[in-house]
Amino acid sequence: MQFEERNIANEAEQAKLLHELVEQSVSEYQIPAAAFDNYHVKRGLREPDGSGVMAGVTRVCNAHGYIINEGERTPVEGELYYRGHRMSTLCENFVREDRFGFAECCYLLFFGQLPTKEQLKKFSRLISSYEHLPPRFDEDILMKAPSPSIMNKMATGVLSLYAYDENPDDTSLANMLRQSMSLIARVPIIAAHAYAVNRNVFGGHGLNLNNPRPELSTAENFLRMLRPDKSYTDEEAKLLDLCLVVHAEHGGGNNSSFACRVLSSSGTDTYSAIGAAIGSLKGPRHGGANIKVQEMFDNIKQNVKDPTDEEELAAYLLKIMQGNANDGSGLIYGMGHAIYTKSDPRALMLKRQARTLAEKRGFGGDFALLESIERLTPELFRQHKGINKQMCANVDLYSGLIYRILGIPESLYTPLFAIARVAGWCAHRMEEYITAKRIIRPAYKCITPAKEYIPIDKR
Repeated sequence: MQFEERNIANEAEQAKLLHELVEQSVSEYQIPAAAFDNYHVKRGLREPDGSGVMAGVTRVCNAHGYIINEGERTPVEGELYYRGHRMSTLCENFVREDRFGFAECCYLLFFGQLPTKEQLKKFSRLISSYEHLPPRFDEDILMKAPSPSIMNKMATGVLSLYAYDENPDDTSLANMLRQSMSLIARVPIIAAHAYAVNRNVFGGHGLNLNNPRPELSTAENFLRMLRPDKSYTDEEAKLLDLCLVVHAEHGGGNNSSFACRVLSSSGTDTYSAIGAAIGSLKGPRHGGANIKVQEMFDNIKQNVKDPTDEEELAAYLLKIMQGNANDGSGLIYGMGHAIYTKSDPRALMLKRQARTLAEKRGFGGDFALLESIERLTPELFRQHKGINKQMCANVDLYSGLIYRILGIPESLYTPLFAIARVAGWCAHRMEEYITAKRIIRPAYKCITPAKEYIPIDKR
C-alpha cells in the first residue's frame, strides 16, 4: 500500500513538473506566420496554389488531377498510372477476367512491365516462399509488449525483421528485391497476428494465430488469417484484392512514400525505410484518415435524425466545418485531395464496387449517406470558406464502408492500406537508392537570434 501511494504521489509530481515545463516552453514553439512568407518558405513543401514542390523524378507512378494553364491550376478528371498503365484499366480487367490482381500489380511496380502467365506464376511462387515469420517471432515480437495500435506493432515488426535477416544492410538491387518480396509476403501476416494478439490482450477473446497457405492470394490469406473460422467467399476476397490494387501506389510525393525515399537517400536499410513509411501512413492526415471517415460517419448517424433529409444533413455538415461537431477539427474527412480536383480515380473505382455489395448486404442506407456527403460538401465548403474550390471525394470516403461490409474491424483499415502500399514504397526505395545518389536535405531558416551565455547562478 505504501508503494502504491508513493507511485501516485510521484505521478502527481511528474504531471505538475511537466505542466510547468510546458508553460515555460510554449512560446519557443511558436513561429510567426509572416516568417514563412518573408523567407519564401513552401509550407508542407507546397506551392501557393496547393500543388507540390517538385522534389524528384520517378518512373513508378503518376497521379494526375489538374493542369497548369497560363499560371493557373485548371481542374481535370483524376487519373492514376502505375508504370504507365492506368490503374482503373487494370482493375476493370481483373474484374472482367474474374481473377486476383494484386500480385500482378506488385510485379508491374517492381519491374515496369505486365507479366506473362509464366512470369506471374514464378513471381507468385517466390512471394509465397517468404510467407512465414521467423521462429518465435510471434512470441518474442508481437506478444511481448502488446500495443493497442496495430500500425505501431506493424512498424515494430518490420524493424524487428532486420535482426532475422542474414544480410540486412546489403543495398544491392538483388538484395533489396529479396527484402521487398519478403515484406510483401510477411507484412500481412504481421498485421493479422498483431490484430489477433490485440484482440486477445485488450478484448479478452481467444488467441487464434492462423497461418497463410502458399496457393492463396494475399487477399484470401488475409481473410483466412483474420477470421477464427478461416472462412471467406470468393466475392469477398476479390473485392479486398481490388482494394489492395487501388491502394498499392500513389506517386513519390505522398507523405509515406516521400518518407521512405528520404530514409532511403541516407543509405539506410530496407526495414528502417519501410518502418518509417508505416509510421507516416498511420497519421490521420494520411492513411489514418480512413478511420476518421468512419468515426465521422458514425457521429453523423448518431446526431442526424433523418440522414435522407438533406437540409438536416447539410446543417450538421456545416456544424462540423465550423468545428462545432464531430472531433472539432473542422474537417469533412474523405473530401478533398492535394492532387485530385474533379475526381479521385481510386474513389470512383471503390464507389462502383461498394454500391453493388452495399445493396446486396443491407448497407444501402449507409452508401446513400456517403453519396449525400459527397454531393453536399463542396457547396457547403464554398459557403463556409468563401472559396470557389473544386472538391471531390477521395479514396477514404468509400474504402471504410467496403471494409465494414467485409466485416473487417476499424483497427485494421489503415493496416490494410499499409499492406497494399508496401509494394509502392519498395519500388520507390529501389528507384531512390539506385538513381538519386544524393541525400535529401532541404533547408530550414533559423529565426532565433544569437544569445550570450549567462552563468547558471546569475540566471
